[in-house]
Amino acid sequence: MASASTFSLTLSIDAQQYHHKTTLPFFTLSPPTISTKHSLFSLHKSHHCQFNSFLSSSHSSSSTTASSPFLEDSFRTGKFLTNEELEKLKNLENFVHFQELQSGYLWVRVMRPEEMDRTVSLLAESFAESMLLPLGYEKLLKFLVKQYLIERRAVMPHAVTLIGFYRGKKDCEICEEVELAGTVEVCFDKRGANASPPTPTPPKNSPYICNMTVKKHLRRRGIGWHLLKASEELISQMGSSKEVYLHCRMIDAAPFNMYTKAGYDVVKTDNILILLMLQRRKHLMCKKLRVVDSSSKSDISGSDEELPS
Repeated sequence: MASASTFSLTLSIDAQQYHHKTTLPFFTLSPPTISTKHSLFSLHKSHHCQFNSFLSSSHSSSSTTASSPFLEDSFRTGKFLTNEELEKLKNLENFVHFQELQSGYLWVRVMRPEEMDRTVSLLAESFAESMLLPLGYEKLLKFLVKQYLIERRAVMPHAVTLIGFYRGKKDCEICEEVELAGTVEVCFDKRGANASPPTPTPPKNSPYICNMTVKKHLRRRGIGWHLLKASEELISQMGSSKEVYLHCRMIDAAPFNMYTKAGYDVVKTDNILILLMLQRRKHLMCKKLRVVDSSSKSDISGSDEELPS
């Protein structure tokens, strides 16, 4: 799977039409892995916090417990926050979405600064693939994507980048490696909205999902579906408007079917004149989220039919 929705980074090379495809990216990078010696790691859903703690400790030496009234360094913005914003940042800090898949286990949480470079590489590969860019653009593309992610982090807690970690299993045995498997961006409100969103333009004060991608060798395992579900779950927890929007290119049948199955409906479609700007026509899709029961299990009905990676 590549992208759940249109890439929202604005570039002179027409990034607004961006939507990842299922073909092999031009830039094949070594997948970043996180090795662990925890061969007897518990796999039950009730222990997903233990796994999340392992990931946090492997990236940050200043981690605090979930019950701490203070934010860890990765979530401190350096700017004045209202009590409401501080509470939302705490929710982001503690958020984790766990799902057991047929082939392994997936944990989704908020990206930390030290994980940005690997997230940049993942997004840059998919963007280059979609735009059919020559190899020489790789460094420039990574630079632009990183600047974009830095800018997006500055608007937390009004928008956030989520990343998914995957741990495979084979013949009832647990693989030893934990990989950064995918990413997705979630905008919660007008203050977190992108300044130049793709067309048709979604309401700026409504939650918006974009920039979803999954590593090529981990596609078709349900990771994309659960990145989408994690995004919806977080939107509900953050108390945002229950109407969430995303884009889907008209030529991408698999993502469209996926969104439809997930409950999204087309509310508007690009005018055919958009083709004169060398852009692909896109659907703007919307879903009204139901109230999330935190005690209920994650929906896995679409785990084998994810967005194309």
